[in-house]
Amino acid sequence: MRIAGTVQDSIVDGPGMRFTLFTQGCPHGCPGCQNPQTHDFNGGKERSVQSVIDEMLENPLTDGLTLSGGEPFAQCEDCAAVARAARENGLNVWAYSGYTFEQLLERSKEDPAVTELLSLTDVLVDGPFVLEKKSMDCKWRGSTNQRLIDVKTSLAAGAAVEREA
Repeated sequence: MRIAGTVQDSIVDGPGMRFTLFTQGCPHGCPGCQNPQTHDFNGGKERSVQSVIDEMLENPLTDGLTLSGGEPFAQCEDCAAVARAARENGLNVWAYSGYTFEQLLERSKEDPAVTELLSLTDVLVDGPFVLEKKSMDCKWRGSTNQRLIDVKTSLAAGAAVEREA
């Protein structure tokens, strides 16, 4: 998989102590993005999925996995493998995506890897970062248009169900 990097013990990418995986490559190119160095699909470095999983599981105090980017849904299969390992080891999974839940649901009709990654995700922070809507008051989000989606409930309902921060 192509990644920009990882962070152990993050406390800013979701609740608790998290292992954050920054994927490399993003089709959105949001102006003002916090991670513009992750946009180039040829940037970053190649890592085996297993090496990322091994690193994630090094710290027994980790509460969860956060998939960030870049765009995790541009590497669904690899991100799903990491998410599956996280779930198997009792970790919750958050994913940040520039796509909305509705867009991902539509994509999942054609791409089973999108379905799999969504099904392994507990919380989706969805939607592009919009510089004009940037707010420091949005817990876990960068701009007010982004939502915290309870994925399991949303998949069952067939529509986005927001959760509280």
